[in-house]
Amino acid sequence: MPYSAGANVRLTREVQVTAGGAAAGAGSPGALFLAEGLLGIVTGVAIEAPGAAQAALADFDQQVRGNHFTGFTAHLVDGLRQQIIRQGAYDTKAGARPRYRVRFENGFVLDGLDEDCLTAI
Repeated sequence: MPYSAGANVRLTREVQVTAGGAAAGAGSPGALFLAEGLLGIVTGVAIEAPGAAQAALADFDQQVRGNHFTGFTAHLVDGLRQQIIRQGAYDTKAGARPRYRVRFENGFVLDGLDEDCLTAI
C-alpha cells in the first residue's frame, strides 16, 4: 500500500540501523535494531527504479531478515549485499518502487524503507 507524506505507520518487522546509507541495508551495519511495532510518520517518499538484480536483492534480504549478526558477520553480509547492488547497477531499469523516509516516535529517522517494512495505522 503506497503511503504519502504525513501517514502514520508501524514497523512490521525489526529493521537494522546502518551508518551512511538507507535502512534497507546500504552502509555499514550497526548493532542497533528498531523493534517491530514501532510507530512513526512518513516524512518523505522517493521512487526507486530497480533493475533485474532487485529480485535477487529482495531474496537475499528476506533470507537474512530477522537475524542478529556480530559485527564481523554483519560486515560480511553487508559485503555480499553490496555485490548484488553493484551487479544491479549494470541492469536496465525495469519498474518503479517507492522508498520511504520515516521519523519514529523514539526520534530515529530512517530513509530507504520499503513497503514491506510498514503498515498503516
